[in-house]
Amino acid sequence: MGKVEQYLQATRKKKGALLFVLIDSEVSKIKESIKLAREVEKIGASAILVGGSSAVDQLEMAQVVKSLKKSIKIPIILFPGNVTGVVPSADAILFSSLMNSENPYYITQAQALGAPNVLKFGLEPLPTAYIIIGEGTTAWFVGAAKGIPFDKPNIAAAYCLAAQFLGMRFVYLEAGSGAKESVRPQMVATVRKLFKGFIIVGGGIRDSKTATELVKAGADALVIGTMLEKEKGSLKKLGEIANSIKNLKK
Repeated sequence: MGKVEQYLQATRKKKGALLFVLIDSEVSKIKESIKLAREVEKIGASAILVGGSSAVDQLEMAQVVKSLKKSIKIPIILFPGNVTGVVPSADAILFSSLMNSENPYYITQAQALGAPNVLKFGLEPLPTAYIIIGEGTTAWFVGAAKGIPFDKPNIAAAYCLAAQFLGMRFVYLEAGSGAKESVRPQMVATVRKLFKGFIIVGGGIRDSKTATELVKAGADALVIGTMLEKEKGSLKKLGEIANSIKNLKK
């Protein structure tokens, strides 16, 4: 277990559920990304995820990560949608297998291609099972995922248990960027009963009520992204979310 993973586990025990903010390097310009990262750090975000589902401009992503590293103290964790999302200067990477993809490239092949650069760049790999819930989002389309229905928590739990047996210490239940609904608390609670590791939930989280329900169900960290890109008053909403979950401990 590396420094970032130790930090996440210790912060989770000390402060309650964590808040991760996703910055899409294809959407946000460098100056905007720095400003946003500084603001969310003040609000209470525990880490910044940098990535996206397609990540076509590797040089742009590298510049974003390098600039963020100089501007904030919280960890920068890569969240790659492909091998082009593996860039230097970050603290760690969600080294993910898209467990319910129908394309083996996203299960093991991209990982094999990206692993040498993870080692070369000195990134801390966080072994993660990435699981797409629902359909119709960019992550679902690009990853050729057989999306797990929102009302089938036992299927998600089976995938997470398999991930645990394979040695993965993180699972990411992903409804997708811009999802119309978030992963349901019942699904998180079902996964929590079986999975002993760190549960990340993202997609469609736009208010403190949803956030609170997910944390109470067993989520260790929530990812907020699209809301900050597209909605007015989003930082105020983020602050409300941060306040609502920070004291909810296991």
